[in-house]
Amino acid sequence: MIALMPEKQDDWWEVEALYDLCFAPGREALSSYRLRDGIPPVPGLSLVARDSDGILTGAIRFWPVRVAGLPALLLGPVAVHPTHQGEGLGGVLIRDGLAAAVAGGWDRVLLVGDAPYYQRFGFSRLERVRMPPPTNPDRVLGQALSPGAWDGVEGDVTRWSGDAH
Repeated sequence: MIALMPEKQDDWWEVEALYDLCFAPGREALSSYRLRDGIPPVPGLSLVARDSDGILTGAIRFWPVRVAGLPALLLGPVAVHPTHQGEGLGGVLIRDGLAAAVAGGWDRVLLVGDAPYYQRFGFSRLERVRMPPPTNPDRVLGQALSPGAWDGVEGDVTRWSGDAH
């Protein structure tokens, strides 16, 4: 049995070790990490999954960013331990994380990822939203958490500033 719970400060290094296991070396050189540097994930939205023995099996984080000056969430990374991949846990983390984002009053979320995977969760390409280089524009995906939240939004994704969303 797997239990999901909000990530706590004590989980930080264990989650980082999971990300190191699941992603290629140099992951922190990606442009999305420049948007996260020195900014904590949004409290209550980042989740961890643990098995009945308390072993970390998955994690997802959400970070505040701005898109054309508007508040948005940057989803990622999401990872599932190799021993639990293929069980649907990544989907559970994504769906539960998005539900928490809606409950938290966020209007829009974006990520850099594979469209065929993320389309099943309601993500589509953001044609006029630009991540910092060297991001492939075809991998910039978004989802409106409230109706029309991405309508007319175009511009650069920038680091978070301010407290409220």
